[in-house]
Amino acid sequence: MNIIKNIKKNTFLLLIITSIVLYIVLKDDFNDIVKIFRKIDIKYILISIIFYFLFIIIKGYVNYKITNDKEKLSLKEAIKHNIITQFFNGVTPFSTGGQPMEIYMLKEHDIPLAKATNQTIQSFIFYQIALVICGTIAVINNFLFPIFPKVRLLQILVLLGFIINVFVVVILVLISRSKRVTNKLSSMSIKIMKKLKMKVDEDDIKQKFSDYHEGFKELRKRKKLFIGGVLLNIISLLCLYVVPMFILYSMGDFTSLTINNTITASAYVYIIGGFVPIPGASGGIEYGFTRFFGNFISTSTLSAVLLLWRFITYYLGVILGALVFNFEKKVK
Repeated sequence: MNIIKNIKKNTFLLLIITSIVLYIVLKDDFNDIVKIFRKIDIKYILISIIFYFLFIIIKGYVNYKITNDKEKLSLKEAIKHNIITQFFNGVTPFSTGGQPMEIYMLKEHDIPLAKATNQTIQSFIFYQIALVICGTIAVINNFLFPIFPKVRLLQILVLLGFIINVFVVVILVLISRSKRVTNKLSSMSIKIMKKLKMKVDEDDIKQKFSDYHEGFKELRKRKKLFIGGVLLNIISLLCLYVVPMFILYSMGDFTSLTINNTITASAYVYIIGGFVPIPGASGGIEYGFTRFFGNFISTSTLSAVLLLWRFITYYLGVILGALVFNFEKKVK
């Protein structure tokens, strides 16, 4: 019941923030945006949607390969799971709702709890490493071939987001080294949380660190899966990152964005969005999008691209995830 209450509360918060963002985006350019929408070439919007679904399908395929049990989990079911997690990630801060739901769905397929937890953790490890690799390439690319003007606030936000993502990967690597290191890190985390006067469930925290250790231990035995999982997650992220370019193509602009600046800008946007503590990173991710893509696209067109990009890469997944989840519940 608490989970449902939290989802309802987060959804309400999301609607409020979305309304505020829509007002800010539309208040000055409403008529121009309407004119742009009327002239849209729908085939490029369909291509954008296809790339978004490739992002979901590839991640689903990775989860299917991790499970490695065709009788219990088919590729179709793995992809369906990933669609459902788009909803739970979308309505929870820091996208934390997807993992527990994934574990629950795997259990529904008669996969033991320990194994389901292990598989979900491995999937997270692949994604996190891929995100850091893409972010690192974007930072190096912008350093070698300056794409964006040096805006202090943006530099701080990107640096902060990048440090947080790298920190997560470093912690995961440290956890993988030994059980002793894992226990020390869990004890350290508990002490920090207590000093910050946060609510602490010591057994739960220790169990989570132990689960991550076991997940990495399993990956060390499956090196091909590890390399393949990271590479496929990089490809899935690139599919997500190119969506704005095809949306701009739908508006008849084929020159303002290139593959290079689109991927670099998108990587920066998602780096910033990763530490915004609001469902869907709402507010922060739109700010990042306008500041980075605003270097290449004019105001009215930028607002139109932002609205379509946000719908395709966020709201579409949340809506479909909710529909599939409710359909599954009714069938059962």
